[in-house]
Amino acid sequence: MAHAEPEESNNGEQGPCYHFLVAVYGIQGHLNPARTFAHNLAQIKDCTVTLSVPFSGHRLMFPSHDDPYEEINDGVITYIPFSDGNDGGIWPKNTEERMQRRKASSKSLSTIVSRLTASARPVTCMVCTLNMPAVIDVAHEHNIPLAIYWIQPATAFLTYYHYFHGHDKIITQHATEPTYEVSLPGLYPLTIRDMPSFLTETTHSELSEVIIQGFRELFMQIDQEKTMVLVNTFTGLEDVALKALQPYVEIFSVGPAVPPLGSQQWPKASNTQIHLFKPDEENYMEWLNVQPEKSVVYLSFGSLLTYTIKLVEEILHGLQDCGRRYLWVVRREGRAEDVDFYLRKVNRGKGMVVEWCDQLRVLSHPSVGCFVTHCGWNSTLEAIVHGVPMV
Repeated sequence: MAHAEPEESNNGEQGPCYHFLVAVYGIQGHLNPARTFAHNLAQIKDCTVTLSVPFSGHRLMFPSHDDPYEEINDGVITYIPFSDGNDGGIWPKNTEERMQRRKASSKSLSTIVSRLTASARPVTCMVCTLNMPAVIDVAHEHNIPLAIYWIQPATAFLTYYHYFHGHDKIITQHATEPTYEVSLPGLYPLTIRDMPSFLTETTHSELSEVIIQGFRELFMQIDQEKTMVLVNTFTGLEDVALKALQPYVEIFSVGPAVPPLGSQQWPKASNTQIHLFKPDEENYMEWLNVQPEKSVVYLSFGSLLTYTIKLVEEILHGLQDCGRRYLWVVRREGRAEDVDFYLRKVNRGKGMVVEWCDQLRVLSHPSVGCFVTHCGWNSTLEAIVHGVPMV
Protein backbone atom coordinates (compact mmCIF):
# COMPACT_ATOMS: atom_id res chain seq x y z
CA MET A 1 0.00 0.00 0.00
CA ALA A 2 1.22 3.54 -0.77
CA HIS A 3 1.74 5.71 2.26
CA ALA A 4 0.48 9.25 2.74
CA GLU A 5 3.12 11.93 2.25
CA PRO A 6 2.80 15.24 4.10
CA GLU A 7 2.11 18.32 2.03
CA GLU A 8 3.99 21.55 2.51
CA SER A 9 2.25 24.03 4.75
CA ASN A 10 0.73 27.10 3.16
CA ASN A 11 3.65 29.31 4.25
CA GLY A 12 6.11 27.17 2.27
CA GLU A 13 7.72 25.48 5.25
CA GLN A 14 7.83 21.70 5.49
CA GLY A 15 5.19 21.50 8.13
CA PRO A 16 3.42 18.17 7.84
CA CYS A 17 -0.16 18.66 6.74
CA TYR A 18 -1.92 15.33 6.55
CA HIS A 19 -5.42 15.71 5.18
CA PHE A 20 -7.76 12.74 5.56
CA LEU A 21 -10.95 12.51 3.53
CA VAL A 22 -13.29 10.10 5.33
CA ALA A 23 -16.22 9.02 3.14
CA VAL A 24 -19.15 7.37 4.87
CA TYR A 25 -22.36 5.60 3.93
CA GLY A 26 -25.14 7.91 5.09
CA ILE A 27 -26.93 5.80 7.70
CA GLN A 28 -27.00 6.12 11.48
CA GLY A 29 -24.90 3.05 12.26
CA HIS A 30 -22.06 4.16 9.95
CA LEU A 31 -22.04 7.87 10.71
CA ASN A 32 -21.39 7.83 14.45
CA PRO A 33 -18.30 5.60 14.51
CA ALA A 34 -16.94 7.44 11.46
CA ARG A 35 -17.45 10.84 13.05
CA THR A 36 -15.82 9.73 16.30
CA PHE A 37 -12.91 8.27 14.32
CA ALA A 38 -12.61 11.52 12.34
CA HIS A 39 -12.64 13.53 15.57
CA ASN A 40 -9.84 11.36 16.99
CA LEU A 41 -7.79 11.81 13.82
CA ALA A 42 -8.25 15.57 13.96
CA GLN A 43 -6.76 15.65 17.47
CA ILE A 44 -3.41 14.45 16.08
CA LYS A 45 -0.92 17.24 15.46
CA ASP A 46 -0.84 18.53 11.88
CA CYS A 47 -3.82 16.43 10.79
CA THR A 48 -6.98 17.81 9.26
CA VAL A 49 -10.07 15.79 8.46
CA THR A 50 -12.92 16.19 6.00
CA LEU A 51 -15.97 13.99 6.49
CA SER A 52 -18.06 13.39 3.40
CA VAL A 53 -21.51 11.77 3.42
CA PRO A 54 -24.29 11.64 0.81
CA PHE A 55 -26.53 14.70 0.58
CA SER A 56 -29.40 12.80 2.22
CA GLY A 57 -27.38 12.24 5.39
CA HIS A 58 -25.78 15.70 5.32
CA ARG A 59 -29.19 17.38 5.31
CA LEU A 60 -30.29 15.39 8.36
CA MET A 61 -27.04 16.12 10.18
CA PHE A 62 -27.38 19.88 9.66
CA PRO A 63 -31.12 20.56 9.37
CA SER A 64 -30.83 24.20 10.43
CA HIS A 65 -28.56 25.17 7.54
CA ASP A 66 -30.33 26.87 4.66
CA ASP A 67 -28.06 25.44 1.98
CA PRO A 68 -27.96 21.63 2.30
CA TYR A 69 -24.98 21.46 -0.06
CA GLU A 70 -22.67 23.90 1.67
CA GLU A 71 -19.33 23.04 3.24
CA ILE A 72 -19.49 23.21 7.05
CA ASN A 73 -16.74 23.33 9.67
CA ASP A 74 -17.52 22.68 13.34
CA GLY A 75 -14.10 23.78 14.57
CA VAL A 76 -12.70 20.25 14.43
CA ILE A 77 -13.96 18.58 11.25
CA THR A 78 -14.95 19.92 7.82
CA TYR A 79 -18.10 18.41 6.29
CA ILE A 80 -18.56 18.28 2.51
CA PRO A 81 -21.51 16.30 1.11
CA PHE A 82 -21.34 14.25 -2.08
CA SER A 83 -24.09 13.11 -4.43
CA ASP A 84 -24.76 9.40 -4.91
CA GLY A 85 -27.26 10.13 -7.69
CA ASN A 86 -30.28 9.54 -5.46
CA ASP A 87 -30.34 12.16 -2.77
CA GLY A 88 -33.45 10.79 -1.08
CA GLY A 89 -31.47 8.30 0.98
CA ILE A 90 -33.05 5.15 -0.52
CA TRP A 91 -30.92 2.00 -0.58
CA PRO A 92 -29.98 0.56 -4.01
CA LYS A 93 -32.16 -2.50 -4.60
CA ASN A 94 -30.33 -4.23 -7.42
CA THR A 95 -27.01 -4.37 -9.23
CA GLU A 96 -28.04 -1.79 -11.83
CA GLU A 97 -28.97 0.77 -9.18
CA ARG A 98 -25.79 0.02 -7.28
CA MET A 99 -23.66 0.67 -10.37
CA GLN A 100 -25.51 3.94 -11.03
CA ARG A 101 -24.85 5.03 -7.43
CA ARG A 102 -21.21 4.06 -7.73
CA LYS A 103 -20.76 6.08 -10.92
CA ALA A 104 -22.49 9.16 -9.48
CA SER A 105 -20.63 8.91 -6.16
CA SER A 106 -17.27 8.51 -7.92
CA LYS A 107 -17.90 11.59 -10.05
CA SER A 108 -18.98 13.70 -7.07
CA LEU A 109 -16.16 12.58 -4.76
CA SER A 110 -13.59 13.08 -7.52
CA THR A 111 -14.83 16.65 -7.92
CA ILE A 112 -14.47 17.19 -4.16
CA VAL A 113 -10.87 15.90 -4.23
CA SER A 114 -10.02 18.19 -7.16
CA ARG A 115 -11.67 21.15 -5.45
CA LEU A 116 -9.73 20.56 -2.24
CA THR A 117 -6.47 20.39 -4.19
CA ALA A 118 -7.29 23.63 -5.99
CA SER A 119 -7.93 25.34 -2.65
CA ALA A 120 -4.52 24.28 -1.26
CA ARG A 121 -6.04 21.52 0.87
CA PRO A 122 -4.93 18.40 -1.04
CA VAL A 123 -6.13 15.06 0.28
CA THR A 124 -3.21 12.86 1.39
CA CYS A 125 -5.24 9.81 2.43
CA MET A 126 -8.77 8.55 1.82
CA VAL A 127 -10.70 6.41 4.31
CA CYS A 128 -13.98 4.65 3.59
CA THR A 129 -16.45 2.59 5.56
CA LEU A 130 -18.24 -0.50 4.25
CA ASN A 131 -19.93 -0.73 0.85
CA MET A 132 -18.25 2.38 -0.55
CA PRO A 133 -16.61 1.12 -3.77
CA ALA A 134 -16.72 4.62 -5.25
CA VAL A 135 -14.05 5.71 -2.77
CA ILE A 136 -11.76 2.95 -4.04
CA ASP A 137 -12.30 4.23 -7.60
CA VAL A 138 -11.48 7.82 -6.65
CA ALA A 139 -8.40 6.86 -4.64
CA HIS A 140 -7.07 5.00 -7.70
CA GLU A 141 -7.97 7.87 -10.04
CA HIS A 142 -6.09 10.46 -7.98
CA ASN A 143 -3.32 8.11 -6.78
CA ILE A 144 -4.21 8.69 -3.12
CA PRO A 145 -3.46 6.10 -0.41
CA LEU A 146 -6.57 4.36 0.90
CA ALA A 147 -7.53 2.79 4.22
CA ILE A 148 -10.66 0.81 5.08
CA TYR A 149 -12.47 1.69 8.31
CA TRP A 150 -14.14 -1.56 9.38
CA ILE A 151 -16.98 -0.57 11.72
CA GLN A 152 -17.89 -4.14 12.67
CA PRO A 153 -16.01 -6.51 15.03
CA ALA A 154 -12.62 -7.92 14.04
CA THR A 155 -14.22 -11.35 14.47
CA ALA A 156 -16.74 -10.48 11.75
CA PHE A 157 -13.92 -9.26 9.49
CA LEU A 158 -12.05 -12.55 9.97
CA THR A 159 -15.24 -14.51 9.25
CA TYR A 160 -15.81 -12.59 6.00
CA TYR A 161 -12.13 -13.00 5.11
CA HIS A 162 -12.31 -16.77 5.38
CA TYR A 163 -15.66 -16.83 3.54
CA PHE A 164 -14.04 -15.12 0.54
CA HIS A 165 -10.91 -17.28 0.80
CA GLY A 166 -12.18 -20.82 0.39
CA HIS A 167 -14.54 -21.39 3.31
CA ASP A 168 -17.77 -20.23 1.68
CA LYS A 169 -19.11 -23.70 0.85
CA ILE A 170 -19.06 -25.02 4.42
CA ILE A 171 -21.10 -21.99 5.51
CA THR A 172 -23.61 -21.91 2.64
CA GLN A 173 -24.17 -25.68 2.68
CA HIS A 174 -25.28 -25.51 6.32
CA ALA A 175 -27.00 -22.11 6.19
CA THR A 176 -30.33 -23.57 7.33
CA GLU A 177 -28.83 -25.35 10.36
CA PRO A 178 -28.55 -22.68 13.07
CA THR A 179 -26.70 -24.89 15.58
CA TYR A 180 -24.18 -26.32 13.11
CA GLU A 181 -20.63 -25.49 14.23
CA VAL A 182 -18.05 -24.14 11.80
CA SER A 183 -14.35 -24.03 12.66
CA LEU A 184 -12.48 -21.23 10.87
CA PRO A 185 -8.72 -20.65 11.24
CA GLY A 186 -7.90 -18.40 14.18
CA LEU A 187 -11.42 -18.40 15.64
CA TYR A 188 -13.22 -20.36 18.27
CA PRO A 189 -15.95 -22.57 16.71
CA LEU A 190 -18.97 -20.53 15.58
CA THR A 191 -22.48 -21.80 14.98
CA ILE A 192 -24.33 -20.78 11.84
CA ARG A 193 -26.52 -18.47 13.94
CA ASP A 194 -23.32 -16.68 15.07
CA MET A 195 -22.34 -15.86 11.49
CA PRO A 196 -22.97 -12.49 9.83
CA SER A 197 -26.51 -12.85 8.48
CA PHE A 198 -25.55 -11.94 4.90
CA LEU A 199 -23.36 -15.07 4.75
CA THR A 200 -26.25 -17.37 5.66
CA GLU A 201 -28.97 -15.64 3.62
CA THR A 202 -31.05 -18.29 1.86
CA THR A 203 -33.62 -16.14 0.03
CA HIS A 204 -30.98 -14.73 -2.33
CA SER A 205 -32.77 -11.40 -2.42
CA GLU A 206 -31.37 -8.73 -4.71
CA LEU A 207 -30.47 -6.55 -1.72
CA SER A 208 -28.45 -9.30 -0.03
CA GLU A 209 -26.70 -10.10 -3.32
CA VAL A 210 -25.81 -6.43 -3.75
CA ILE A 211 -24.34 -6.26 -0.24
CA ILE A 212 -22.37 -9.50 -0.60
CA GLN A 213 -20.95 -8.25 -3.90
CA GLY A 214 -19.89 -5.06 -2.15
CA PHE A 215 -18.04 -7.06 0.50
CA ARG A 216 -16.45 -9.26 -2.19
CA GLU A 217 -15.06 -6.20 -3.98
CA LEU A 218 -13.81 -4.79 -0.69
CA PHE A 219 -11.82 -7.93 0.09
CA MET A 220 -10.47 -8.07 -3.48
CA GLN A 221 -9.18 -4.52 -2.95
CA ILE A 222 -7.55 -5.52 0.34
CA ASP A 223 -5.89 -8.55 -1.30
CA GLN A 224 -4.67 -6.80 -4.43
CA GLU A 225 -3.52 -3.49 -2.98
CA LYS A 226 -2.53 -4.59 0.55
CA THR A 227 -4.90 -1.92 1.81
CA MET A 228 -4.63 -0.99 5.47
CA VAL A 229 -7.65 -1.92 7.59
CA LEU A 230 -8.62 0.08 10.69
CA VAL A 231 -11.03 -1.76 12.98
CA ASN A 232 -13.42 -0.26 15.50
CA THR A 233 -12.36 -2.57 18.33
CA PHE A 234 -9.62 -2.95 20.94
CA THR A 235 -7.18 -5.70 21.88
CA GLY A 236 -8.67 -6.28 25.32
CA LEU A 237 -11.89 -7.37 23.62
CA GLU A 238 -10.76 -9.11 20.42
CA ASP A 239 -7.11 -10.01 20.89
CA VAL A 240 -7.57 -13.50 19.37
CA ALA A 241 -9.18 -12.27 16.13
CA LEU A 242 -6.74 -9.37 15.71
CA LYS A 243 -3.71 -11.66 16.10
CA ALA A 244 -5.23 -14.21 13.72
CA LEU A 245 -5.62 -11.52 11.04
CA GLN A 246 -2.05 -10.21 11.17
CA PRO A 247 -0.60 -12.79 8.74
CA TYR A 248 -3.19 -11.83 6.12
CA VAL A 249 -3.89 -8.11 6.47
CA GLU A 250 -2.21 -4.90 7.62
CA ILE A 251 -4.69 -4.32 10.41
CA PHE A 252 -4.90 -1.92 13.36
CA SER A 253 -7.43 -1.58 16.15
CA VAL A 254 -8.58 2.03 16.53
CA GLY A 255 -11.56 1.61 18.84
CA PRO A 256 -13.70 1.78 20.70
CA ALA A 257 -15.15 4.71 18.74
CA VAL A 258 -17.15 5.94 21.72
CA PRO A 259 -16.59 9.54 22.82
CA PRO A 260 -15.85 9.69 26.56
CA LEU A 261 -18.48 11.79 28.30
CA GLY A 262 -16.98 14.40 30.62
CA SER A 263 -13.49 14.24 29.10
CA GLN A 264 -11.57 17.50 28.75
CA GLN A 265 -10.57 16.38 25.27
CA TRP A 266 -14.25 15.98 24.39
CA PRO A 267 -15.95 18.72 26.44
CA LYS A 268 -19.18 18.19 24.50
CA ALA A 269 -18.85 14.49 23.76
CA SER A 270 -22.54 13.87 23.15
CA ASN A 271 -22.38 16.55 20.45
CA THR A 272 -20.08 14.26 18.47
CA GLN A 273 -22.96 11.82 18.11
CA ILE A 274 -25.05 12.19 14.98
CA HIS A 275 -28.80 11.80 15.33
CA LEU A 276 -30.48 11.33 11.96
CA PHE A 277 -33.71 10.92 13.93
CA LYS A 278 -34.83 13.75 16.17
CA PRO A 279 -34.45 12.89 19.87
CA ASP A 280 -37.81 12.76 21.61
CA GLU A 281 -38.97 16.05 23.08
CA GLU A 282 -40.23 14.33 26.21
CA ASN A 283 -37.65 14.81 28.93
CA TYR A 284 -36.51 11.26 29.43
CA MET A 285 -33.40 12.46 31.24
CA GLU A 286 -35.51 14.10 33.93
CA TRP A 287 -37.48 10.85 34.23
CA LEU A 288 -34.23 8.88 34.60
CA ASN A 289 -33.02 11.32 37.25
CA VAL A 290 -35.80 10.33 39.67
CA GLN A 291 -35.39 6.56 39.24
CA PRO A 292 -33.39 4.46 41.73
CA GLU A 293 -29.84 3.47 40.83
CA LYS A 294 -29.56 0.60 38.31
CA SER A 295 -33.34 0.10 38.31
CA VAL A 296 -34.18 0.91 34.67
CA VAL A 297 -34.18 -1.50 31.73
CA TYR A 298 -33.26 0.39 28.55
CA LEU A 299 -34.53 -1.09 25.27
CA SER A 300 -33.37 -0.03 21.81
CA PHE A 301 -33.05 -2.13 18.67
CA GLY A 302 -31.24 0.26 16.35
CA SER A 303 -32.30 2.46 13.48
CA LEU A 304 -33.51 -0.16 10.96
CA LEU A 305 -35.95 -2.43 12.83
CA THR A 306 -39.67 -2.19 12.05
CA TYR A 307 -41.91 -3.08 15.00
CA THR A 308 -44.84 -5.35 14.20
CA ILE A 309 -47.89 -5.48 16.47
CA LYS A 310 -46.91 -8.99 17.55
CA LEU A 311 -43.40 -7.90 18.50
CA VAL A 312 -44.66 -4.91 20.49
CA GLU A 313 -47.20 -7.10 22.28
CA GLU A 314 -44.59 -9.64 23.32
CA ILE A 315 -42.11 -7.02 24.51
CA LEU A 316 -44.83 -5.27 26.52
CA HIS A 317 -45.84 -8.57 28.14
CA GLY A 318 -42.24 -9.22 29.08
CA LEU A 319 -41.79 -5.76 30.57
CA GLN A 320 -45.02 -5.98 32.53
CA ASP A 321 -44.20 -9.46 33.81
CA CYS A 322 -40.72 -8.55 35.00
CA GLY A 323 -42.06 -5.51 36.85
CA ARG A 324 -38.99 -3.35 36.17
CA ARG A 325 -38.92 0.31 35.19
CA TYR A 326 -38.06 0.76 31.54
CA LEU A 327 -37.14 3.28 28.86
CA TRP A 328 -38.01 1.98 25.39
CA VAL A 329 -37.06 3.50 22.03
CA VAL A 330 -39.64 2.94 19.26
CA ARG A 331 -39.09 5.11 16.19
CA ARG A 332 -42.28 6.44 14.60
CA GLU A 333 -40.90 5.55 11.14
CA GLY A 334 -40.24 2.03 12.39
CA ARG A 335 -43.77 1.26 13.57
CA ALA A 336 -46.32 -0.83 11.72
CA GLU A 337 -49.92 0.38 11.60
CA ASP A 338 -51.84 0.27 14.89
CA VAL A 339 -48.67 -0.13 16.99
CA ASP A 340 -49.46 3.18 18.72
CA PHE A 341 -52.61 1.61 20.16
CA TYR A 342 -50.55 -0.96 22.05
CA LEU A 343 -47.97 1.58 23.17
CA ARG A 344 -50.74 3.43 25.02
CA LYS A 345 -50.72 0.51 27.45
CA VAL A 346 -47.37 1.67 28.79
CA ASN A 347 -47.62 2.36 32.51
CA ARG A 348 -46.35 5.91 32.81
CA GLY A 349 -45.22 5.29 36.36
CA LYS A 350 -43.14 2.27 35.42
CA GLY A 351 -42.10 3.01 31.88
CA MET A 352 -41.57 5.55 29.13
CA VAL A 353 -41.58 5.14 25.35
CA VAL A 354 -39.61 7.65 23.26
CA GLU A 355 -39.06 7.98 19.52
CA TRP A 356 -35.31 8.47 19.82
CA CYS A 357 -32.78 9.41 22.47
CA ASP A 358 -29.14 10.24 23.08
CA GLN A 359 -27.98 6.70 23.81
CA LEU A 360 -24.61 7.72 25.29
CA ARG A 361 -26.30 9.88 27.90
CA VAL A 362 -28.78 7.12 28.72
CA LEU A 363 -26.18 4.36 29.07
CA SER A 364 -23.99 6.55 31.27
CA HIS A 365 -26.90 7.40 33.59
CA PRO A 366 -26.66 5.73 37.04
CA SER A 367 -30.32 4.66 37.01
CA VAL A 368 -29.82 2.37 33.98
CA GLY A 369 -29.03 -1.20 35.02
CA CYS A 370 -29.66 -3.27 31.90
CA PHE A 371 -29.63 -2.78 28.12
CA VAL A 372 -31.90 -4.95 25.94
CA THR A 373 -30.24 -4.58 22.55
CA HIS A 374 -30.16 -5.90 18.99
CA CYS A 375 -26.39 -6.25 19.53
CA GLY A 376 -25.40 -3.76 16.86
CA TRP A 377 -21.67 -3.17 17.19
CA ASN A 378 -22.00 0.52 18.10
CA SER A 379 -24.49 -0.26 20.86
CA THR A 380 -22.35 -3.14 22.12
CA LEU A 381 -19.24 -0.97 22.40
CA GLU A 382 -21.16 1.85 24.07
CA ALA A 383 -22.57 -0.54 26.66
CA ILE A 384 -19.12 -2.03 27.33
CA VAL A 385 -17.55 1.41 27.76
CA HIS A 386 -20.24 2.41 30.26
CA GLY A 387 -20.33 -0.95 32.04
CA VAL A 388 -24.00 -1.71 31.36
CA PRO A 389 -25.00 -5.42 31.24
CA MET A 390 -26.68 -6.49 28.00
CA VAL A 391 -29.44 -8.91 27.05
